[in-house]
Amino acid sequence: MQPCISGLATYLPPRTLTNADLEKMVDTNDEWILQRTGIRKRHIVDPGVATSDLAAEAARAAIARAGLTPADIDVIIVGTTTPDTIFPSTACLLQHKIGASKAWGFDLGAACSGFTYALTTAAGFVSAGMAKHALVVGADVMSSIIDYTDRTTCVLFGDGAGAVIVSPSPGDGLGLIDFTHEVDGSGGPALCMPAGGSKMPASHETVDKRMHYVHQDGQTVFRFAVRKNEEVCKRLLERNGLTSADLDLFVSHQANKRIIESAAQRLGVPPEKFVLNIGEYGNTTAATIPLALDDAQRDGRLKKGDLVMLASVGAGFTVGSVLLRWAY
Repeated sequence: MQPCISGLATYLPPRTLTNADLEKMVDTNDEWILQRTGIRKRHIVDPGVATSDLAAEAARAAIARAGLTPADIDVIIVGTTTPDTIFPSTACLLQHKIGASKAWGFDLGAACSGFTYALTTAAGFVSAGMAKHALVVGADVMSSIIDYTDRTTCVLFGDGAGAVIVSPSPGDGLGLIDFTHEVDGSGGPALCMPAGGSKMPASHETVDKRMHYVHQDGQTVFRFAVRKNEEVCKRLLERNGLTSADLDLFVSHQANKRIIESAAQRLGVPPEKFVLNIGEYGNTTAATIPLALDDAQRDGRLKKGDLVMLASVGAGFTVGSVLLRWAY
């Protein structure tokens, strides 16, 4: 049974943090941020708003757009780096908030590859007949783990959520075609939150050393992301007898404008065939790909039957690429 995306919706908190705002907080400026990242602003939650709150807004809308009710959802998979709590899972909290009375679920931790990994996992359940309708959410409140005294990381991230429904395909080859995923644990130290887990529980020392925030070796991440985006996408195309010319849309994780443009250029994808919306949202981690898909659909760049390539690289390192034909 071929699975497909039957509904899509996103949600962004209303408050924004612009480059001009950041100029007042750290030693940076609009030109420096734009040149290195392509970001102009990012959306930031108000105090007390959690990942599950953003996820619930996107999930309700996605379910409605698929013509379903929460009671139709069989399984919930939440890709997130910023769960409300270590336990219970954000999927449990989301199930209760939206009233998905028949669903089970879990969180999936793959950082910026959270959405592609969760989408593939849900597709496996639907394909095997273990679920009819799966709710996949990529959501993060990155502002909760960002050090706003560190100019190298605080300019990059924003908050947001995206949700899709994965259901059996209506036919005609529409739906998920293939995927390829990797992990490379040797890259772990290059992008991580050092403290807060079992290895280094919270203590006075870890708080004083600001170890509960995102730490990043930007150059290492940049080089790995550009190389791997090209590598896994080419592998997926070749395996399916396709070339980049066959793609109607290339949707990369929105981490950095230069990473996206470099990957697209190496793949031979022209600007009109890839999405670049990081300027409006920043890096929303697991939410970037559904946000990009939603923007492309609203702009008329994503239509039923289009051949779409999704690609992501995240902390871990995690690598994910999904090939699909858009189903609605």
